[in-house]
Amino acid sequence: MNRIKSFRGYIEKLNEIGEVKEINQEVDWNLEMGAIIRWCNENGAPSPLFNKIKDVEEGFRAIGAPAGVSRQKDLYLSRYAISIGMKPNSTGKEILEALVEGYSKNPVPPTIVSNASCKENILLGEDVDLFKLPVPYAHDGDGGRYINTWGTIMVQSPDKKWINWSIARIMIKDKRTMVGMVAGGQHIGKVRKMWADIGKNTPFAIAFGTEPMIPLVAGSTLVSEGNNEADYISGYYGEPIELIKAETNDILVPANSEIILEGTLSSSETEMEGPMGEYSGYLIKNSKSEKPIYNVTAMTYRNKPIYPIVVAGAPIDDDHPVMGIGACAEILNSLRKHKIPVTMVWMPFEVACTWLVITIPKKWREILKCNTKEFMKKIGDAVYACKGSFLSPKIIVVNDDIDPTDTNQVIWAFGTRNHQSKEIYFRPDSRVIGLIPYLDSEEKKVFKTTACIFNCLWPEDLEYADYHITSSYKGAFPKEVQENALDKLIKAGFLE
Repeated sequence: MNRIKSFRGYIEKLNEIGEVKEINQEVDWNLEMGAIIRWCNENGAPSPLFNKIKDVEEGFRAIGAPAGVSRQKDLYLSRYAISIGMKPNSTGKEILEALVEGYSKNPVPPTIVSNASCKENILLGEDVDLFKLPVPYAHDGDGGRYINTWGTIMVQSPDKKWINWSIARIMIKDKRTMVGMVAGGQHIGKVRKMWADIGKNTPFAIAFGTEPMIPLVAGSTLVSEGNNEADYISGYYGEPIELIKAETNDILVPANSEIILEGTLSSSETEMEGPMGEYSGYLIKNSKSEKPIYNVTAMTYRNKPIYPIVVAGAPIDDDHPVMGIGACAEILNSLRKHKIPVTMVWMPFEVACTWLVITIPKKWREILKCNTKEFMKKIGDAVYACKGSFLSPKIIVVNDDIDPTDTNQVIWAFGTRNHQSKEIYFRPDSRVIGLIPYLDSEEKKVFKTTACIFNCLWPEDLEYADYHITSSYKGAFPKEVQENALDKLIKAGFLE
């Protein structure tokens, strides 16, 4: 593991592998930044580092697409991989296995420090001005300027036993107040209710520009209710996280953060929030609603701070690997705990993580001694025991000759191996995220829908010895023939 302990260290590593480019021309925060970031996302281009932003104090910088995918050969998941201490050319399967292994490791208590770079500049009370930050108006049609798209929101239960880190969209209301999504079923919503039940507002902090693994864990379902994201990260690395106390409440924040906001999340005050272009690929016009107010009491930041921005939208952007990979690690761990012979799980980014693909060995019947219907129920029970299942109401179960990280293979298998009238298994009242646009208003209100499992395993009446052979370069030719053919192609200039 090669742990990167600061956001600036992460940007330096991105620069080493050609995954960041600086923009020195002045860029307008009003739509132009959003357009540049979206182009970079949609083309697999490097993260854009903005050094000069209109109406923003010199020295304040911003970076877009901090966790997007790459168009470079073998570096597709490089930003995610190096964020969790892995080699930039790591595969999806290697990343998932590392995250699942993290569940078995013991947390290391944090190191509490008294001085830190995030305290180089401190603004309190009336001096706080959220507009000092290079916050974009990102999509034409957004309800406002969304200050939090990649910051980690930190809250703790009144007894301080549960410290929750998460990411949710938050919009600027004015210089010292914000309004944001706080779903009652999400962890932050549950902590807020604990404080409301004792008649108090919820102390919070938001950390922007932390060590890169923090938002990957905070923005996913890797860590279950009642457990601490900081504990998972410290256990994963076997090293403590350096934290420092906030200025105006008892929240401990990552000491090397670029920017910290502090304050209270109101238990009663609300304002209109939304709409916003979202990870599903749409800006849903009627998604505007009353949301809780964040009152900001302090802003601290490093000299020349770097502010991270995600501009959510049509796949693929940062949200898809962050949410999808984290949920897949949680689900893979659950399937194994339920003794299901799973080789891999993946949520294709191209469908905004609304499909969950599970690959199974061809000899699964010999292992489990059950029929297909019973097997589908076992899979469903294990998957829907996980919070991350709410992203994917459609599950595709297929043999492991298919690489689930190759969406072309998944589409081919779905089209040729699922019987449309026999092999679809429905699960009513399954948990679902309300941001999937095809859901009806009642489903969005109760966060439940009828999920389905598409069985793409070979039919029960087909003997293992008679399983069909894939007619492809890797499936239909002996390995020696493949190697000889590839050698001749290289020598003839077909490949670099």
